[in-house]
Amino acid sequence: MGGGPGSPELIAAVGRAGGLGSLGAAYLTPEEIRASIQRIRSITDAPLNVNLFAGGYHTESGIDPAPMLAILGRVHERLGIDPPVLPPIPPDPFAAQLEVILDMKPRVFSFTFGVPGARAIDRLRAAGIVIVGTATTAAEARVLAGAHVDAIVAQGAEAGAHRGTFAGSIERSMVPTLDLVEQIVQAVSIPVIASGGLMDGRDIAAALARGAVAAQLGTAFLACPESGASEAYKEAVLNAKSDTTAITRAYSGRAARGIRNVFMQIVPEEAILAFPQQNSLTRPMRAAAAMQGEAGFLSLWAGTGVARARAMPAGELVAALVAEMA
Repeated sequence: MGGGPGSPELIAAVGRAGGLGSLGAAYLTPEEIRASIQRIRSITDAPLNVNLFAGGYHTESGIDPAPMLAILGRVHERLGIDPPVLPPIPPDPFAAQLEVILDMKPRVFSFTFGVPGARAIDRLRAAGIVIVGTATTAAEARVLAGAHVDAIVAQGAEAGAHRGTFAGSIERSMVPTLDLVEQIVQAVSIPVIASGGLMDGRDIAAALARGAVAAQLGTAFLACPESGASEAYKEAVLNAKSDTTAITRAYSGRAARGIRNVFMQIVPEEAILAFPQQNSLTRPMRAAAAMQGEAGFLSLWAGTGVARARAMPAGELVAALVAEMA
């Protein structure tokens, strides 16, 4: 939900309804994280989770950027924007972002793409913050348990957006959500949160029956009026009549699940730069596409249950999920 969809208004609405709103803050500067938390707290005093990327940054690409620049050059021309320029590889912002987390003290801190160092975990615990890591396999869950996190998000193959895989291949991490929950529950003794393809109360109940203590939903909230997703993004979600998603690296350089579109089809795997340089390089295209309503060039992150998304206020959706669970 980072990069726009997880707006402060959506997060606050979920919190007011009794859920745990989560701020996807990985793309925000420390100042933006602070301002977003302050905005959420001005609306509600409900507990808050803040999520960051704890790894996955490449310091060098090692790939010739010319083919990717040529592809983007044609897209930029079609969108009527300036030719693409290869951006520098940005430094990993985690350390600076973490300082804001420690200062603002949200009730929960979650992370993906890796594991923070022991010092960071110790500081979070000393600040009284609940720590939640992301695992896509039972092996990763054991690593997280060894790092002394408080709970683990089991990110199944059905999940929308970026894969949190940090130990092993993406291919071997594609475990169905309910199976993954069961495997992680058997592998570790800490609470497990189900994530991936969950869209209604029946899905949540099924995850709880397999041993999860909670469920994490993202795609289900994309079409809510409080969501910060662009109108083209929301329209693509609501127009999906079946699972039209696929795993791609085209937009960011890292494997992620989204609705199939033009850009995913025209970018060959060998032309894609590493994360986060590919992500920075495609940002102007994505921004222009959102402004122009061109869904073919947007990163339409969504899980496999996208066809069941509902356009309703977030608070009503939380209430509906609870009712459906019964």
